[in-house]
Amino acid sequence: MSSNSLLPPNATAAERALETTTATASDLPVQLRSLWNPDTCPADLLPWLAWALSLDSWQPYWPERIKRQRIRDAIEIQRRKGTARSVRDVVRSFGSSLTIREWWQRSTPGEPHTFDVTLSLGADVPNTAEYQQDIVDEISRTKPVRSHFTFTAGLNATAGIGIVAVARPYIYRRLTATAD
Repeated sequence: MSSNSLLPPNATAAERALETTTATASDLPVQLRSLWNPDTCPADLLPWLAWALSLDSWQPYWPERIKRQRIRDAIEIQRRKGTARSVRDVVRSFGSSLTIREWWQRSTPGEPHTFDVTLSLGADVPNTAEYQQDIVDEISRTKPVRSHFTFTAGLNATAGIGIVAVARPYIYRRLTATAD
């Protein structure tokens, strides 16, 4: 028995052999800071980092930069889950942008606890129905539970001649006038 052993004097031979075998395991250099950083973590370990940060979904076909962004935003999204900001953060982490118009922001108020989502996919993200469904699923997971939404998808595009197509969201406000 070695002097730095943690085993009791009545340890079996198998326990002592296991202690001897694993004694040098802690000598392996592991760069924990780089493993817990989404920018420096090796790509093949990103799913494990996502799991450790409680990401609700993960798809192997997502581009690597989207995976890293989703991990970067994971804590903030979890912290604000159930708010409009968390919905915006989720969509931004997918490399897209959106406009949210809640029921009370419409020209004629809609049904309470509903909102419209207009999604604009970025130019460098997958433009597939599967990818859009992943975004819708994440919106469903992060929105307030009592709310329901209508989803509209679009693309941001720029023309080669120098004409730029820009979508500008408008905020609708209700004005009330009274006669004196």
